[in-house]
Amino acid sequence: MPPRDRRNVALLIESSRSYGRGLLRGVAQFSRTHGAWSLLHEEMTIDADLPAWLTEAGAHGVIARLDAHIIEPLRRLKVPIVDVRCRRDYPGIPQVETDDSAVARLVFEHLWQRGFRRFAFCGYRGAHYSENRLQSFRSLVSGENCPLEVYETEGAPESALTSIERSGVLDVHPLSAWLSSLQPPTGLFVCNDIRGQQALNACRKLGISVPDDLGVIGVDDDDTICPLSDPPLSSVRPDADRIGYRAAEMLAELMKGGYVGATTEYIPPVGIAQRLSTQVIAVEDREVARACQFIREHACDGIDVGDVARRAKLSRRQLERRFRAALGRTPRAEISSVQIARAKQLLAETDLSLEQLAPLAGYDYKESLSAVFKRETGMTPGAYRRDQRSLGTR
Repeated sequence: MPPRDRRNVALLIESSRSYGRGLLRGVAQFSRTHGAWSLLHEEMTIDADLPAWLTEAGAHGVIARLDAHIIEPLRRLKVPIVDVRCRRDYPGIPQVETDDSAVARLVFEHLWQRGFRRFAFCGYRGAHYSENRLQSFRSLVSGENCPLEVYETEGAPESALTSIERSGVLDVHPLSAWLSSLQPPTGLFVCNDIRGQQALNACRKLGISVPDDLGVIGVDDDDTICPLSDPPLSSVRPDADRIGYRAAEMLAELMKGGYVGATTEYIPPVGIAQRLSTQVIAVEDREVARACQFIREHACDGIDVGDVARRAKLSRRQLERRFRAALGRTPRAEISSVQIARAKQLLAETDLSLEQLAPLAGYDYKESLSAVFKRETGMTPGAYRRDQRSLGTR
């Protein structure tokens, strides 16, 4: 028999997605510090039916990713419920959700700062989060008088989300035709990381250069999908942990007999995790774009400006002039920038010594890397590594 002040809280949240795992972490954090709850949860997907154990679990409250097929059985439990999916309104049930308008603004500003002035959106018709993000993104693009191309997989609003998203796997040919029609350079906002991986797979087969022709950014910062995408997918990082924590706060108040309102509370995203899919400055000069792609792919292989000029089929003088006109810097500076970025990654993610690391970043000697690194960053490689490690432990 549990202590009287201990509450059984059922968590009907999928652990199959990064977002769901963040929600669970937030609830767990609240429970550890404030709730003293017994958390009832099992492995599940987002559209799963109610688990058989729920009716006998003696739950005092529920935090759920609600959908129409589970709402009435949950109401029959006669316990407080907090919704962290917010697909539709349910009378008397408070909701906490990611602020999709803030997500769209982050994406637009990210692509704008990288020089994109043509935009596209790829999503799922019938998925509420996709339609919300498109509406906000369209308004932002229209406000700058820029063109926007839209592609959505057909889906009925009442369909299960997994069915809507699965349809994206089956629309390879129309999606490919649409991607091929986009004029480079275009900044592409995909409604989530699942859709982003589908788009990147199509781009690879079509030979569309990402990010030079198409800069692609998703949402959720899924720790499996984004790094496995080719190239790795930039993504908005929602504050799922905070949403889970806030939902737990609401539920705690409800279980005490308090009132928290039945409106939806929106939580802004944390920021953007930039990866290779948007690591670019968009330029209209396609020869310069191709030269930048060559530099990005081979800067750490020992290339020089002459190699870049030959690949671009331009004289060195033409290359220098067009680089300065398009990017405001030299090809040599671009090579060095890519090398330093690689050195930063290796310093942060590995325990390689500077002597081992230098050739992987395109330097023959560790002394050369140290000198350039200090000049460009104001820090020694060792200090940078220590700084990154301290950030990771906070």
